[in-house]
Amino acid sequence: MPLILETIVTTLAADGSLHLVPFGLIREGEDFWVAPFRPSPTIANLEAQPFFAAAVPADVRVIAGCVTGRRDWPTVPCRTIPVPRLAEAYGHMELQVVEVRDDPVRPRFRGRVVHAEAHRPFLGHNRAVNAVLEAAILSTRLHMLNPETVLAELHHHRIAVEKTAGPAEREAWNWIAAKVVAALPQAAAASLAVDDA
Repeated sequence: MPLILETIVTTLAADGSLHLVPFGLIREGEDFWVAPFRPSPTIANLEAQPFFAAAVPADVRVIAGCVTGRRDWPTVPCRTIPVPRLAEAYGHMELQVVEVRDDPVRPRFRGRVVHAEAHRPFLGHNRAVNAVLEAAILSTRLHMLNPETVLAELHHHRIAVEKTAGPAEREAWNWIAAKVVAALPQAAAASLAVDDA
């Protein structure tokens, strides 16, 4: 199985507008593949401007926010590519697309790292960060997965949030819980939300 890194990817449209989205980058050697499902702004953006930045967010609310419609996060210019990156990050990579594998469902774009940089020390995640990440991924697959399976997994991950989360992780979790409850009638009585600390 390939190594997949969960990141925030930024791309630019032909008109200069920014698209910011969580993406699992698939590592192959020293390169990283982006494989979005059609339709996707990321595909159009990479075809128009073959560069992207991938950042490791310092706040898990960025990932939870993006999957729940909250995409307005601060960015700053990259050093070597014409695409900005997420501002609040442990580190980031700047990548140039060097290969495209077209596909009617899920084209792939091979990114080659042209610059990488660390921005702050990484001292470790608490378990709640990982739980929010898993919940965010589940929330993007509600149309593909059995609702009972989704709810069972979310209840499992909720335990880590209740035990270890700080205020940011609790807020991120509750954004995702609200999305799931709105999408799945079975979730209405599931008590997915957690109390503020």
